[in-house]
Amino acid sequence: MPSSADDPYAQVSKGALKLKNVEIISKKKKRKEQKKKKLVELSKVVEEESNSKLVEIKKTKAELAFLKMQEKMQTERIKQKASKTHKQRVEEFNRHLDSLTEHFDIPKVSWTK
Repeated sequence: MPSSADDPYAQVSKGALKLKNVEIISKKKKRKEQKKKKLVELSKVVEEESNSKLVEIKKTKAELAFLKMQEKMQTERIKQKASKTHKQRVEEFNRHLDSLTEHFDIPKVSWTK
C-alpha cells in the first residue's frame, strides 16, 4: 500500500463542492397527501355539480346523418378489405411495384452530374 507521501491524491478534500457567493437553493418537497386531499375535494365538488345539473347532450340532424354515413363508409371499407386474401393483396402490390419505373433506384443527390 502506498504511503501518504507517495499518493498524489492524499490532499484531496472529500465531500461536496462549495461555491463562493452562491445562495443555497433548496427545493420544496412535494407532498402527496396534500395532493390527495385536493383531489378528493375536487371530486366532491364535481359530484355535487353533476347531481344538481343533469344536462343531456342532444345531437342535431346533421350530426346524426354524419355519424350514420361514417358508419356506412367504415363497413364498406371493412368488407372491401375482407374480400381479398393476403396472397391477392401481395400480388396486387407486386404488380403496382412492377408498374413503377425503377422504384429501387436511389435518386441522385449531387448537382454536378
